[in-house]
Amino acid sequence: MTPHWTVEVTRGDLVESAHRVTLVVLGPGGAEELRAGPVDAPMLARSALKPAQAVACVELGADLDDRELALATGSHSGEPGHLAVAAGLLARLGLGPDALGCPPGRPLGLAADRAWGTRAPERLAMNCSGKHAAMLAACRAQGWPVEGYLDPAHPLQRHVRATLVRLAGPVHDVTVDGCGAPAFATDLVAVARLGRALAGAEGGAAGAAERRVAAAMRAHPDLVAGTDRLDTAVMTLLPGALSKIGAEGVLLAVLPDGAALALSVVDGGARAVGPVLLEILERRGIAHPGALRDLAAPHVRGGGHPIGVHRVRVCAHSSG
Repeated sequence: MTPHWTVEVTRGDLVESAHRVTLVVLGPGGAEELRAGPVDAPMLARSALKPAQAVACVELGADLDDRELALATGSHSGEPGHLAVAAGLLARLGLGPDALGCPPGRPLGLAADRAWGTRAPERLAMNCSGKHAAMLAACRAQGWPVEGYLDPAHPLQRHVRATLVRLAGPVHDVTVDGCGAPAFATDLVAVARLGRALAGAEGGAAGAAERRVAAAMRAHPDLVAGTDRLDTAVMTLLPGALSKIGAEGVLLAVLPDGAALALSVVDGGARAVGPVLLEILERRGIAHPGALRDLAAPHVRGGGHPIGVHRVRVCAHSSG
């Protein structure tokens, strides 16, 4: 028996739609403090696992500065600065955009996509290009072939999988992500453990890669996502926090108090992510500015005016 969490979207006095959410919170000491739904069931965290992939690249000796490392963890908006960092890394490797295994894409950010206009999709503009460039850097550092670097049997991907298992927990299955890289199925408890590993790595040699990845994300939140994106806003407005969205309504967040939150919206509705994050912050007594609320749980509008809200409803006695 676990609580049943739902994000309701209202219009006037009516509930127009609802999104059920599965979540788990691990406290600063690692103990489970809250769960809702089947948090041990296999699921795809998608891009929320990018920090683990970045840790693997660092462990393999990839020559990445902090901006390149932050971009490697990100699902960037395709803004000019994002493309410049990815292109610069490729140039240092003696490679061009065609070496990237991700498909061509348009910018993920709304403003960046509008500015793109009628240009054809490009690999650099695809939101995972930073991750792919970092993977190529890891292959070069190890002397591995860059051809076939997305194959789960490639030594790069075997190391990525081993890193994920070490930091988070078992891999239940493997499929293909939207960018062509292996998509490892874990569970929400494992995703939260990844957050704990990033935030709570011990001193000394052990945990050095995790600490470096976390520090790069905090130093360059604009490269992890982009303008008016939740990840960037959380890390900009909540000092000490980490945030990484995954497709289909997934979030990995480390809160300023050291707790780790992992959540998944059952129907994939990404608009439910922000309201749950705000609810967790409020329950933990963590102050957050209005600018974060405006982005994470904006008013529903009618005729250009506020007419409804995104709100969290918790039923304490529902089974998962």
